[in-house]
Amino acid sequence: MNRRQFLKRGALGAGATALTGAAAQDATVSAQRVTAWDRTADVVIAGAGASGLCAAIAARDRGASVVVIDQNHDIGGHAMVSGGRIPLGGGTRLQKKYGIVDSADQVYLDHTSARNAELRFSDRELVRVWADENAATFDFLLDNGVEFQEVAPTLVNEGTVPRLFITKVYSDDLSVTINGSPGSGLVRALEKSARAKGVEILLRHSLTRVVRESPSAGRVQGIVAEVAGKPVTIRARKGVILATGGFTSNVEFRRMFDPRLTEEYQVAGEPWSRQTADGELAALAVGAALWGTSNVASERGRTVTKTRHIGARYGYVNLRWHPNSPMFARAGGSGLTVRSYQDFVCVNQWGKRFGNELDETYDFLNACLGRHDNDGKNGRANGGGPIWAVFDADAVSREKWDPRPPNVDPNGYFFTADTIAELARAIANPYQRQPMSPRTLEETIAKYNSSVDAGTDPEFGRPKLMFKIERPPFYAAWATPILHDALAGLRTNIRCEVLDIHGRAISGLYCAGESAGGFALHGLPRVTVFGRIAGREAAGART
Repeated sequence: MNRRQFLKRGALGAGATALTGAAAQDATVSAQRVTAWDRTADVVIAGAGASGLCAAIAARDRGASVVVIDQNHDIGGHAMVSGGRIPLGGGTRLQKKYGIVDSADQVYLDHTSARNAELRFSDRELVRVWADENAATFDFLLDNGVEFQEVAPTLVNEGTVPRLFITKVYSDDLSVTINGSPGSGLVRALEKSARAKGVEILLRHSLTRVVRESPSAGRVQGIVAEVAGKPVTIRARKGVILATGGFTSNVEFRRMFDPRLTEEYQVAGEPWSRQTADGELAALAVGAALWGTSNVASERGRTVTKTRHIGARYGYVNLRWHPNSPMFARAGGSGLTVRSYQDFVCVNQWGKRFGNELDETYDFLNACLGRHDNDGKNGRANGGGPIWAVFDADAVSREKWDPRPPNVDPNGYFFTADTIAELARAIANPYQRQPMSPRTLEETIAKYNSSVDAGTDPEFGRPKLMFKIERPPFYAAWATPILHDALAGLRTNIRCEVLDIHGRAISGLYCAGESAGGFALHGLPRVTVFGRIAGREAAGART
């Protein structure tokens, strides 16, 4: 679809996942102008994750009044359930504590090295300002109550200097930490500091529109949010900051960058938080441009990753859902943590192997995303469909798994049977578009077992074939890949101002976090730095 069709369907259509209810609010609030505001603040921030909270504190530190909205029922976004890994350098207080010498220049060189394939398409101006702000941002986190594990930092991201510190889990209370992940120590500390400094946080508020003087010109005046199906207008005297977290949960948006990323794939951070492209869609509707789009399909970084926990809907590598988590009912199962991919084969929805299960490169992921058996001739051709890990009772013993709930989710994501044929017949899942052929799965397992006897895998070159799949009961566990990082987003300059297609700043509109494009660095080090910059710049804007 062209840009006009996309904006109509994605940003304004009642069917868009990110903007459900927008049609209802348009009846109350003009699509062009807002004449009466429900709330007013100097800086209005959409998103209460790591970037939004950093932005809020930075703006308050400069005297600005701040309102933050978030669509979730709690703060934190993806950062809440993250590994809390923050490799910031340049000479931080903790680096100095451990006797490590570093500089902003070295940070920049490490992240623009020709050897760093993950970051080679980055906007160098953004990398430069990020490197210059590393140390100050890390110390900003310390000053706002973030605590780190008391161990020396380690190397990461092909760096030449140890920079990686990991935050402490905030508490033992899963109702506070959601799943006991280290990332809770980052966002809960930032939330506490933000609230203490006077930041107002409004939950269950979904961004539906950025309000600009005209759709393609003038200053951004505020936002429209939806609360319980009704519009709420919030005026921003100085600026609006978009920190909504990216687009990985929005199927139509992510397919702009890679048409294969259809609805069956897991998304990191779900079901706790969803990345619905709210910020991107609202900004595009007022003339913003996208940036760094090639990073999504560059086959570098963490756009798509293998699952780590099989047999449940969500197998994000850093997140095994705890049965006592308040989100567990929506997660459906903890998953079986894979120690060795030698213990099973992966088959597609037709029951066929398609690649070397031990392969950790994009070759295996591309095979997962691919179609097979001339599919598409009479049906859909995009998307790879479900991937199933098939194994036997011996594999369960080797892995020391307990293949029962709550470790697995029997409601469409884990199956067991006494024969391979019965296992194929049992598999039923919303994304399994046709029944699996018992004969095909039997042939697949028989061929694999013969390869184990022969000591070679002539089809896919899997090395060190070790274990047959032959002792009942037999199992099929959901092992579909995970969509991880957005790696593209809105175009911004070094002040985090959002730019239009002509490279001009949209006055009063800023962006930070995964909604911003141009720098394909994974995770918290990018979002915290640019969140702080965005808050500082918005608070200092002239009105």
